[in-house]
Amino acid sequence: MSATHPLPARSAWREPMVWLVVGGPAVVVVASFLTLALAIRHPDPPLDLHATAQQSADDVEPADVRAHSGDMPAMVARNHAATGVPGAKR
Repeated sequence: MSATHPLPARSAWREPMVWLVVGGPAVVVVASFLTLALAIRHPDPPLDLHATAQQSADDVEPADVRAHSGDMPAMVARNHAATGVPGAKR
């Protein structure tokens, strides 16, 4: 065999590196559109946080903290969380 005959050029789609460079991002784009379609067709229902807060109030906070009327000031809640002793508004 002589060295004067060059090898035939391969087409781009026969190279494995082309499939890795183009195929990977293409799969991600297709998967994102499928995820968007699922999210549009089957949305999650909104949570009713007020109803569940009343049911599980004993599990979340002690009774002495719930006894305060209205919204508790942030500093009182922070002090109670840090020390474990219910604080007074100063």
